[in-house]
Amino acid sequence: MSHRSIPRAVGGLLALVMALAGAVATASAASAAPAAPAAPAAAVRVIYYDASRAGEFVNTVHQAAAIWNERVPNIRLQAGSPASIVAYVDNGWPRAYPGALGSGRFYMGRQATNQGHYALRVATHEIGHLLGLPDRRTGLCSDLMSGSSAPASCRNAYPSSREAAEVQRLFGGVYTAGVASRTA
Repeated sequence: MSHRSIPRAVGGLLALVMALAGAVATASAASAAPAAPAAPAAAVRVIYYDASRAGEFVNTVHQAAAIWNERVPNIRLQAGSPASIVAYVDNGWPRAYPGALGSGRFYMGRQATNQGHYALRVATHEIGHLLGLPDRRTGLCSDLMSGSSAPASCRNAYPSSREAAEVQRLFGGVYTAGVASRTA
């Protein structure tokens, strides 16, 4: 090694030692700092539903419940009793008869599916009414609550983030994107 390269090597080694010392100090400070308190988990409201009267749409109702469970962290729709939500099937147009928030009955009307409307969208939409959402005739497929104002070809069965946030708010929680852990 030449005399000229020794100062460079020492300088490089000194820079490396200083960088490592800084990283260790930063890591020590980070581990010593108190962790921010975790936000309290919102209580999950379990809403029992009965799909046994939904005829050929029983599995569709279960899928619609799973969509709402995925999108709104502070509710959990669960098949069981006593049922607050009851799904029926008939030959008419789909409709919902809300009771108190999170209760009522809805009909999977075959008329809509016979006209080409997507059954899963219909079920998720009707449950949306029982969760407190009104019809919004926007005509947009991206808006679940636009219902039949969206084209019959629409296959979106998921509430928009705005719709999910509204249900979250109605059930007493603050909406955050993503899936929160459930405690119930």
